[in-house]
Amino acid sequence: MLWETIRLAVQAIFRNALRSFLTVLGIVIGVGAVIAMVTVGQGSTEQVTADMEKLGSNLLMVLPGEDAMEGGPPGTAAAMFDLRTNNLLEEQLALIEVSAPMAMSRGRVVFGNKNRRTDIVGTDNRYFTVAGWEIAQGRIFDPAELKSGRPVCVIGETVRKDLFGSIDPVGEVIRIRKLSCQIIGLLRSKGASTFGSDQDDFAIMPLRTYHNRISGNRDVNLMFAAVRDGVPTDRAVREVEVVMRDLRRIGRGEDDDFTVMDMKQIASMLSGITGVLTGLLSAVAAVSLLVGGIGIMNIMLVSVTERTREIGIRLAIGAQARQVLMQFLVEAVILSLFGGLIGIIAGLSLGYLGATLLAIPFRPALGVVMTAFGFSAAVGVIFGYFPAQRAARMNPIDALRHE
Repeated sequence: MLWETIRLAVQAIFRNALRSFLTVLGIVIGVGAVIAMVTVGQGSTEQVTADMEKLGSNLLMVLPGEDAMEGGPPGTAAAMFDLRTNNLLEEQLALIEVSAPMAMSRGRVVFGNKNRRTDIVGTDNRYFTVAGWEIAQGRIFDPAELKSGRPVCVIGETVRKDLFGSIDPVGEVIRIRKLSCQIIGLLRSKGASTFGSDQDDFAIMPLRTYHNRISGNRDVNLMFAAVRDGVPTDRAVREVEVVMRDLRRIGRGEDDDFTVMDMKQIASMLSGITGVLTGLLSAVAAVSLLVGGIGIMNIMLVSVTERTREIGIRLAIGAQARQVLMQFLVEAVILSLFGGLIGIIAGLSLGYLGATLLAIPFRPALGVVMTAFGFSAAVGVIFGYFPAQRAARMNPIDALRHE
């Protein structure tokens, strides 16, 4: 009996195929959007975690300014660091394996008739160790270059591609602002970060060269500190804060004028933001499921009206009210399931396309797919029940008289 009911429901649906498709379009959009959003969100979260792991889960960032974690511009409300601060931090804390100073700004680099704006970074060889950079060609700085401040630099893959194309850049001379700088090395590409920023768009020179020839001061904008293996990063953060307060001469009761950021905390924060945004967008997309359910109720009411005489005949020859109820309820559920199935295919396709365009992992969530499919069936039951009940309660005499 059930299979016969399903067969009749499918026939009724395909009798008006275009109308049926337009009816379930809301379900398709809702299910597809939810699956696509969650898939892209999970891929983004995984990419954030992977990007943080590339830098190292035991890495701390120390920045001037107490509002750095809240997004305020670092250094605007506090004095910058200097090289002495970085070196003392490394010397006074045994749990810090290495600390790398960084000074940076934006500037134009020129080679021949080609140029581009890029990040100009002043640092020393400790930065390559801390940040996990590998040399693709050439070498990093030698001690004499670091001490004398020679105009040499190491560039990223994006700068090489834009300025040199297929030419080997090692040994060539580029102009960074007004400084002529010889390229001694090329770093292996890391590609784009989770949020689309280019991790290979920079030119790195010795810190003394940067201070003497680019910035004209001795400021250090940022310090990367690598914690020794086995040391909890939360303990390292507390000890770095104690030493920094002493080095910055911050009195008891006074607020810090610096921020210590743990990479695990940053990853957790970014993942949390991604999760919230994904949830909000999914909730908005889920409204389409409600709209789709209303559409199903509307079309089922129209179907009941159109088939009034058919319902009257079935009731007159002995069909029970519950059989008529089941007939229209099954039809509504099948409509919803068709919409859910098409929505799943569309959502996974859009999720894959989004993951490809954003260069993030494609991670469909089976639980979300099954939940969306089940929810589409529930929509059919909920919104199909009233029209089905209306059909089941018809008076056979009145139904047969209907024109």
